[in-house]
This record gives sequence, C-alpha cells and structure tokens, in this order.
Amino acid sequence: MKMMRVSIVGFGVVGRGVAQVIQQKYDHMKARGIDLKVVAISDIWGTVVDESGINLNDVLEKAKSRGIEATDMSGVQMIKEIDHDVVVETTPTNKETGEPGMTHMVTALENKRNLVTSNKGPLALDYKKLMDLARVNDVEFRYEATVGGAMPIINLIKDDLACNEILSITGILNGTCNYILTRMAEDGLPYEYVLSEAQDLGIAEADPTYDVDGIDTACKLVILANSIFGMDATYNDVTVTGIREVTSDALKLAHDEGYLIKLVGVVNKDILSVAPRLVPIGNPLSIGGTLNVASIQTDLAGEITVTGKGAGSIETASTIVGDIISISKK
Repeated sequence: MKMMRVSIVGFGVVGRGVAQVIQQKYDHMKARGIDLKVVAISDIWGTVVDESGINLNDVLEKAKSRGIEATDMSGVQMIKEIDHDVVVETTPTNKETGEPGMTHMVTALENKRNLVTSNKGPLALDYKKLMDLARVNDVEFRYEATVGGAMPIINLIKDDLACNEILSITGILNGTCNYILTRMAEDGLPYEYVLSEAQDLGIAEADPTYDVDGIDTACKLVILANSIFGMDATYNDVTVTGIREVTSDALKLAHDEGYLIKLVGVVNKDILSVAPRLVPIGNPLSIGGTLNVASIQTDLAGEITVTGKGAGSIETASTIVGDIISISKK
C-alpha cells in the first residue's frame, strides 16, 4: 500500500473540491493500492493539522459556516514544518505577481515536496524557474488542472502522444466566454444582459474582467507554450482581444454565413493569440455552453480533439487528484 500524505493550501472552491474527491474516492483508491491522507489544510484563517489524517467530513462541514478551528501557522510554515509528500496549491490566480501561489510553490519545491496545482498565475509568470526548481530538487510538479480543468491536454500530449511532434493547439479554453457567446448567438441577446445572467448563475465572476478580456485564456496559452513547445513565454507575449465588442448582430451575420464567433486561443512555435474568431458550424470547435475544447495538431496522429468541462470544483479537483495518483506511481 502506497501512503501519500497531502497538504492543501487554499481552501476555496477548488481546495474544498479536492478534499471532497479524496474523501469520496478514498476506498476506491485504497483498493488500488493508494492511501491518500490529507494531513494539513491552510487558508487565510490559518492551518489545520493532523498527521494521522484530517477528518475531511468534519472540516468540509465546518467550512460551510466558517467554523474551522485552526492554528495561526501560515501556509509557508506548514509546507516547511509538517511532514508530507505532496503540496496541493489551489489559491486564486494572480497574473500580476503570482502571489501568494508563487511563494507557496517555491517553498514546496525548495523543501523537496512534490507539487500539484490549479493556479495559473505563477506558471504564466515564471514557468522556467518553477520547473528548474523541481528538477534540481528531484520532485514531481504537475499542473494539468491549470489549462483544461477536467479536460486532459498536457498529460495527454506528454504521455499518450509522446512520440508525436505537436504542430499547434487551437482551443476554446474559457467556459464563461463560451457561455456568453452561445447565449447571445442562440437568442439574439445583448452582451450586458447575458453577462448579468451568467453572474447570477455563478458562471461569471462579479468582476468578469479576467474571463471576458481573454486574460484567463492567455495565461493558459502561456502554460501550453512553455510546457509543450519548450518556449520561455510570459503573458506579455500573447496578443489578446476579449469578447466585450462582439455584438448580437455580428453573431447573427456570422450564423447566416454558416459560422459561429468563438473566443479562440492559438499556440504554436510562431503564434500566441487569443481573439474572437469565425468557426464553421459543425467544426469541432463549435461547441456551446460552458464546455471547453482543444484541437491538437500532430505530425503522426493527425488532429486530436478533446472536449470537457474546463472549470468547476469537482471537475478540476478530479484532475488534481489524478495528478497526485500519477505521482504516487513514480
């Protein structure tokens, strides 16, 4: 039986999802020889520690009422001082400084902890630094959840398509934008109305800038550029146009000509671009709702297209726990 002691830094929507998935799938994983125990959880309210394994049911229940009893130990202290194998970093993305995620990640790697994250900011700012630290300290660093949520892209390419040269990746990588453009196109509704609806449904944030201005998609492209194409790109290398200027009239005109307008990200060795683009109706990229899709062009396997949920607590957590399981098999 392989024991993996896990910490979670950032106990918001995704962090709680990770705890829920580990709790829900504990017996399933144990039957396959993997014993995952969460020994520490840190957030802005402090840190909960139980080196024999935290009662996740109890912590999740108390989190609903903000009644978690915690010490004042910081996340950085916890990473350094508590004996564990894997740090799961799920604090919110900050594309300006990468903090607090960058400090958590650097601390984990320098202290020889394996690292799994859904936090795009640090990877979009300084991917090379983090990968160098992982290599020097001989630990695993997994980040599948930063790009496609539950939709596999990075691990698919690195594992199943390992003998292929990747020529390009084209995709719809933001569910909020896809929802807004789908609703506008299908019902002829104006942007502001659909944005407000998306906010009411919890699909869009109160401040939707990160999504609708293409920033989220751009950060994901940077991660793909660096991890798949071996580039040393940052957010500033991406040409970015969001969806604020797309009108219902433009969407109708496009539809009449056999096209949809989608926010599309493109990455290859020469291009890093996010912009609204015309997509032929029936094309693999013509998906609706909050779904994400990526079309991977390869030299041997041809075009491989994957579709799935690009966000969501449990969906993203399933990918994070999958990365932990992959590390346990090393």
